[in-house]
Amino acid sequence: MPSKNNSDQDIHAAAADLYGNNVQKNTPDQRELEAHVLLKSAKFLNDIQKDWDNTTPEILEETLKYNRQIWMMFYDTAIENTEGDRPNDLRSNIINLANFVFKRELEILGVPSKEKLNVLISINREIAAGLMASNNEEQSTTSKNKDNQDTKKPPHDGSLKTSA
Repeated sequence: MPSKNNSDQDIHAAAADLYGNNVQKNTPDQRELEAHVLLKSAKFLNDIQKDWDNTTPEILEETLKYNRQIWMMFYDTAIENTEGDRPNDLRSNIINLANFVFKRELEILGVPSKEKLNVLISINREIAAGLMASNNEEQSTTSKNKDNQDTKKPPHDGSLKTSA
C-alpha cells in the first residue's frame, strides 16, 4: 500500500501538471502579450490626442508613464539578456528605440502638444504589428511541422481487408 505522503505528492504533481497545461493553452504567447500591451498604450495615447482639450497634465503624465513602463521592460530585457535568442543588432535597435521613446516623452512633458504623440502611437502600433506577424509566422511554421509529422503514415501494403 502506498504511503499517504506519496499519494499526496502524486495528487499535487497531477494538479501542477493540469495547471501547467491549462496555463499553456489559455495564456497568450509572450510576443502576443507584448503586442497587446503596446496596442493598449497606443489606444490610451490616441484617446488623449482625440480629447486633447479635456486632457489634464496629470492624465497626460500617467499615460506617458504607462507607456514608459512598457518600454522600460523592453529596454531592460535588451540590456540584461545578452545571451538570449535576440541578435545583438536587434537588441541594439530595441535600446535605441526605447531611448527615442523616453526622449520624446520628456519633450511632450516639457512642451505638451498632441501632434508629438503621433510618433509614439505609430511606434507602438508598428512594433505590435511586427510582434504579431512574427508570432503568426512562428505558429504557422510550428503547425506545418506538426502537420508534416502527422501525415507521415506507415507505408500501406496495397491490400484492402474487407469482410464478406
